[in-house]
Amino acid sequence: MIMAPAQSVVLASSNAGKAREIGAVLSHLCIDIVPQSHFDIPETEETGLTFEENALAKARHAAMYSGLPAIADDSGLEVDALGGAPGIYSARYAGKGATDQQNLDKLVREIAPVPDTERTARFRCAMVYLAYAQDPSPIVCHGIWEGRIVSEPKGVNGFGYDPVFFVPTHGCTSAELPPEVKNQLSHRGQALKKLLQALDMRYRTER
Repeated sequence: MIMAPAQSVVLASSNAGKAREIGAVLSHLCIDIVPQSHFDIPETEETGLTFEENALAKARHAAMYSGLPAIADDSGLEVDALGGAPGIYSARYAGKGATDQQNLDKLVREIAPVPDTERTARFRCAMVYLAYAQDPSPIVCHGIWEGRIVSEPKGVNGFGYDPVFFVPTHGCTSAELPPEVKNQLSHRGQALKKLLQALDMRYRTER
């Protein structure tokens, strides 16, 4: 085990879909994921210029308010034909406070003139673990999931841009994949696996 039994870790996110995905991957370990909403932690401004900068800021914020170790991630969709947009603005592509559906609708409109062969895209994730708010040695892991964008949303699983993110290796959108399959393939799943390996090494060394 990488931690003492029932070690609580605050998840620096109010996104229910993200909490489900991370919680599912961690469910077999002795880590109790506590969403930051449990502590009434206010959202922090995402002012970083990279996914990593935003993830670090969110983790420090959650750890400071909760007094617990923190996990945070920042992730988004990069569409080559749109110059890498929406990128770090994925959660607010249609404006501050936009819903997943509003962001999705805007992407579908923007990509409409682009030929199918030029719709390459990827999900990118930076995931961070902090032992405490001022931890000088954060663990930072990255994941990338390649695919392309389709015009017609399909599938009911997942959240965000999943219904239009086509996965060539499986011939369907991310939203059509069973959750356990998506967790194995996704950018967040990749980053989380790397994070767990890094945590395991850290705690073995400390013991």
